[in-house]
Amino acid sequence: MKRREFIAGLGAAAVWPVAARAQRPAVPVVGFLNSESLEPRRAMLAAFHRGLAETGYVEGRNLAIEYRWAEGRNDRLPVLAAELVRRQVSVIATPNNSAATFAAKAATQTIPIVFGVGADPVASGLVPSLNRPGGNLTGVSLLNVEVAAKRVELLHELVPTTTSIAFLVNLANPTLVEADTREVQRAALSLGMRMVVLNAGTRNEIEAAFETIVQHRVGALVVNSDALFFTEKKILAELAARHAVPAIYQYRENAAVGGLMSYGTDASDGYRIVGTYVGRILQGEKPAELPVQQVTKIEMVVNLKTAKALGLTFPLTLLGRADEVIE
Repeated sequence: MKRREFIAGLGAAAVWPVAARAQRPAVPVVGFLNSESLEPRRAMLAAFHRGLAETGYVEGRNLAIEYRWAEGRNDRLPVLAAELVRRQVSVIATPNNSAATFAAKAATQTIPIVFGVGADPVASGLVPSLNRPGGNLTGVSLLNVEVAAKRVELLHELVPTTTSIAFLVNLANPTLVEADTREVQRAALSLGMRMVVLNAGTRNEIEAAFETIVQHRVGALVVNSDALFFTEKKILAELAARHAVPAIYQYRENAAVGGLMSYGTDASDGYRIVGTYVGRILQGEKPAELPVQQVTKIEMVVNLKTAKALGLTFPLTLLGRADEVIE
């Protein structure tokens, strides 16, 4: 072989791997939008990753994820959603987060959005139909609103002599608040109880809400399913114990850290389903044709240690219906 041909061959060999690498398809990028912070949601985020894995996607291997956490400030969500749209992500995931879902919906009509919401997706205007969403959104309904009235009834079973209840909400999530308040008000009226609605969008406002409960001698508390009250579950349990307020929550995690009782859907299952839908869309399925799923498993958790500290005894009829008892 002539020297010039040999050198040319070496040059081609050196260039070929670089060209081959350049031709490799880039991994898809998923946008993840949430109104909270990472730490309180680590376990549920793991469920989201399990859902992705069920469809063959693993972050860092064949998938990249751009995370945007609003750190408890819903007013930041539109900016964060716009960032993901500019990043041109393949899908935006907003599991178990109504505020993030509406921010993403306002930011794009073309990028697929997979949501998890507590309010009715049709009634709230997210999709025209559960079976055929029709646009760029689909996801999971967590039935939070549907069980809101039941929380009032369960609390009344435990403290039947109370004539008033407080309902703690976060007005930064108006769609969920409106639907939940209507159901809680209906249940309270049917049981002959007065309802006081208290707004809290920060930890300081949560503390102020408990002071109002004490001042007005409200007998019990129902906590709305807003994501803030998951993040602030420890301070809620501490304040309820300090002020001797019987309270019921959406999430089992609230009861696990010292809350009196919880009644609601398995939130981690909602995260998992969102992950599977993201994977299916990355594989080519269209959100318009993926029916909105519903998490139908409802679980009740009671904390006997907290009940004892409050001087309460769970009736056997109520205790027997619990899915988990913390002693």
